[in-house]
Amino acid sequence: MTGLYIFNVDQSISSNFKFINDIKKFYTEKLLIVEKTLTKYFFQAQTIENISLENQDLKKYRLLYAQKNLELTKIKDVHEELKNYKSDLKLAKVLSYVDFDDFTKVWLDVKKTDSKIEGLISENYAAGIVVNKGNQALALLNGNEKSNYAVFIGENKAPGITHGLSNSNTLLAKFIPIWINIKVGDEVITSGMDNIFFEGLKVGKVVAIKKMADMQEAKIEPFVNALEQNFFYIYSKKPVVKVIEKTTTKPLVKPVKTTKPTSKKP
Repeated sequence: MTGLYIFNVDQSISSNFKFINDIKKFYTEKLLIVEKTLTKYFFQAQTIENISLENQDLKKYRLLYAQKNLELTKIKDVHEELKNYKSDLKLAKVLSYVDFDDFTKVWLDVKKTDSKIEGLISENYAAGIVVNKGNQALALLNGNEKSNYAVFIGENKAPGITHGLSNSNTLLAKFIPIWINIKVGDEVITSGMDNIFFEGLKVGKVVAIKKMADMQEAKIEPFVNALEQNFFYIYSKKPVVKVIEKTTTKPLVKPVKTTKPTSKKP
């Protein structure tokens, strides 16, 4: 009964005092406008903050790009011979083993007539080298004793040369300077110092280190099992042959023929 009475009173007041309804309506509308304005403001503020952070990241990457681009330009200016080389990747299929008792040597379906050693790539990893054998491409996979290429080890970029280990799934990096610190877990990448690979192609990680009097060796667990692959990419870096066209220039003025004066006999 009390609720009904209050409702009736409110209805009676509303009918007799219309300005109260106008005030309630005005208040409600203004409240909604303020709420929408605040929501819009905070949304815009958050958006502006996000864009500002993204802009800072873009500026950072732009500066890093400019720095690296400048370094590359300086390197090219110092080493003019880099401009005279081009890189090439060629897909090759494994045909067969060379010897049935050695799985680290396979024939590829590519003809090879030069004596240049080329890099073998599988799944973005270094997988071995390619040599010429009877004008046919012969792949010496990681694990083969003669699969040698230059690498960098760890953050200090300790140089080394890979060698295969017989009856093992690991590689051995030899001739590492004893004064450069390396550790187990270091990542091994190609150095490109031998022109077989480019720098930065991943090889594997160090699992053991052997220190000697004047050098050290690192046992490497490769990232890819090259013995299980049926397709490879052959990487080569070849000099650009510049063809100089011979041009013949015609003289602008035709030569004037001269005749010897004839002397008359007296």
